[in-house]
Amino acid sequence: MSWVRFTKTGVAVVATSAAAMLALDMTNEKRFQRACKDHFRTVHADRLAELNKRAPSALPTRKDILTSLNKGDEFDVLIIGGGATGAGVALDAQTRGLKTALVELDDFSSGTSSRSTKLIHGGVRYLQAAIMKLDLEQYRMVKEALFERHNLLEIAPHLSSPLPIMLPIYKLWQVPYYWSGIKAYDFVSGKRVLKNSFFISKSQALERFPMLKNESLKGALIYYDGQHNDARMNLAIILTAIRHGAACANHVRVERLNKDETGKVTGAHVRDMVTGAEWDIKAKAVINATGPFTDSIRLMGDPETARPICAPSSGVHITLPGYYSPSNTGLLDPDTSDGRVIFFLPWERMTIAGTTDAPSEVTLSPQPTDHDIEFILQEIRGYLSKDVSVRRGDVMSAWSGLRPLVRDPNKKDTKSLARNHIIEVGKSGLITIAGGKWTTYRHMAEETVDKVVEVHGLQTVSGCVTPGLLLEGAHDWNALQYIHLVQDYGMEVDVAQHLSSTYGDRAFVVARMCKMTGKRWPIVGQRLHPEFPYLDAEVRYAVKEYACTAIDVIARRMRLAFLNTYAAHEVLPDVVRVMGEELGWSSAEQRAQLEKARTFIDLEMGQMAKQTAVSNAPLNLTKEEMQRAKERFHQLDKDRKGHITVNDLRKHFREHNQKIDERVLHELLNEVDLNKNGEIEIAEFFQLYSGLKGGQLTSNRLVGYLDEIHGTPSVNRACGGI
Repeated sequence: MSWVRFTKTGVAVVATSAAAMLALDMTNEKRFQRACKDHFRTVHADRLAELNKRAPSALPTRKDILTSLNKGDEFDVLIIGGGATGAGVALDAQTRGLKTALVELDDFSSGTSSRSTKLIHGGVRYLQAAIMKLDLEQYRMVKEALFERHNLLEIAPHLSSPLPIMLPIYKLWQVPYYWSGIKAYDFVSGKRVLKNSFFISKSQALERFPMLKNESLKGALIYYDGQHNDARMNLAIILTAIRHGAACANHVRVERLNKDETGKVTGAHVRDMVTGAEWDIKAKAVINATGPFTDSIRLMGDPETARPICAPSSGVHITLPGYYSPSNTGLLDPDTSDGRVIFFLPWERMTIAGTTDAPSEVTLSPQPTDHDIEFILQEIRGYLSKDVSVRRGDVMSAWSGLRPLVRDPNKKDTKSLARNHIIEVGKSGLITIAGGKWTTYRHMAEETVDKVVEVHGLQTVSGCVTPGLLLEGAHDWNALQYIHLVQDYGMEVDVAQHLSSTYGDRAFVVARMCKMTGKRWPIVGQRLHPEFPYLDAEVRYAVKEYACTAIDVIARRMRLAFLNTYAAHEVLPDVVRVMGEELGWSSAEQRAQLEKARTFIDLEMGQMAKQTAVSNAPLNLTKEEMQRAKERFHQLDKDRKGHITVNDLRKHFREHNQKIDERVLHELLNEVDLNKNGEIEIAEFFQLYSGLKGGQLTSNRLVGYLDEIHGTPSVNRACGGI
């Protein structure tokens, strides 16, 4: 058989290439293992033990931090950028004994670092490329990432965990081909392998992942990578740096870099985006860790010589309901229609899928497009059973993140750009760290601080101590901690599990802030939304974690905007009210916060893309369905104005003895009002019913109320969906 010969050839190529790669790197591997051993067991062990003691005191307030930044003292290091890399640099520098400051234009992790695939991984496809092309640099990058994966799972176990990922196989020749590749991944992991990969039969694969397409399925490979809550992980790194003495402030913009008479950077002039206050921060060294915005800061440092080095790439992800995937197994599509890979993963009781990869302009507000969303959905449909209808309306949220890839002038397509990093020293003395990926943030930070110490002659107390350095919440955490929250405070189990996996050993602080429910059970813990375990007390705690806007809370302190845009919209009034009480917001400021957060959800979290999909979908109603929809429309538009207003809805519900909250009335209208003119027109009404029938929408509250009042549904829903 031809496939047998092909398989033998493919496996032989992989085996030969892998052997050559391992032989080339044997010496470096031994050095790497010695270095890892030294990091964990020998070098700075006493200092690491001291630093790993849990800090009992409360965090300093944002006002305290701004005061320390504004005193006029000179810092050893000033970091620009509060994403994963900037946070890692701040923690590394501070724990070496350097006086460290960090400023972030928006919120910590507001950019790329909160919009990832949520995986902590070495990069299976990078290893494949390294072996097939005998690319030693790619191989070392994978090996480095696998060490960092192990470390991150150790230092933040409450925020991360191993995740089995299934690679379904539909052609027999792929079994040995993919098996050899996955086993090479295990082998390169060495002692840090999470769990060994294995092959399972077709029946076992369907048992693990019942939604999987079973036609031609031969079996599946299971391998393990790490998964984490990326925004919370980023925040944990920042909070750890602050507890060790770093002055890190969000919502502080760098207006310009300050220089001495020789043109060397001596600090920055900054502006507090909350109060408008401006001042200078003096620093012996300034580090640019701004991800996709790298080149804008480089131009401030060296406007005459800086050439672009960053090639941003947009990656879109979508969130689907939790029933789309089993709670404990992910799925990898290794070969999409455009040659990339797509992950399909359980996360926070939902399912996320992605990603795309396309060149992008730099923007503070990247938006997912309906084209990208449809591409992901189409790829998913190819792997799921025909009995599962993958509908556009099932997309609960969608987001775009800008990957800060390092530009290679010899290559045009972004998919062939390595996620490796570079460190640049500008003529002005500005240090830039660019590229890389989430998993390797710590190693990038270590190399950056090494370079800063070398170039600027800074004096440190010790070398790098971040391998093994516990992050915020990890010190006294254990996997059964949530049971104590249930038993000691009277919390619901899912709420206790959420608090434990989000705040670690600090979950008890949040629990003590909870108010009584007045019910027999749960005793404490007022939910913000009935479908999610987030509590109103978390909003108050978020302010202590430096949340300054409603977006900071719904997107990063909690992850609701990434999980369900409808729910995020629904909790916003309560979030703004609680934040207003904590921060002393005026009525005008609360209205402004509501408007900004709603715009964020609509544009950056995919709500507008969904409305575009509904608007652009062709009408697929029969004459009878259009007539029934028209009759429903006229039941609301009794004056035959040609449109429906909030007042029409209010009258209709009152006539049928339905008590609907005024806020809900506006939400009902807004969900159908596609052109946002404050009215529902007949064309929008038809589009609504067509979307429900075609699957662009899975449900609509207004239609649900009308069906409840008038009985017979006016349209047949897609696949019998709700």
